[in-house]
Amino acid sequence: MAGWYEVNKNGQGAFSFVLKAANGEVILRSESYDSRAAADNGIASVQKNSPNEAAYTHSDASDGRFYFNLKAANHQVIGTSQMYKTATARQAGMASVRTNGPTTVIKEGA
Repeated sequence: MAGWYEVNKNGQGAFSFVLKAANGEVILRSESYDSRAAADNGIASVQKNSPNEAAYTHSDASDGRFYFNLKAANHQVIGTSQMYKTATARQAGMASVRTNGPTTVIKEGA
């Protein structure tokens, strides 16, 4: 089973999505969008850019943990990872996004 996107709408009417791996773990979170169409465009951007290793930036949090951002061709962040305890785990997370990002499966969140 491949990964999927899950789109959610919050109480203020904003939309966001997460990319989940086949095991259901969230591997990438989007920003908030004003409309569902904008969120769908964000998903399309992840689908397009996630296979490109150069689209990822590696970052270190102030508490010593590691994370990454996925950027579009215009250098805007389209998704952020969870925090990882090691740089090796961050690398595995990026590999999972590269593998699962191109999926076309989109589900509605709870």
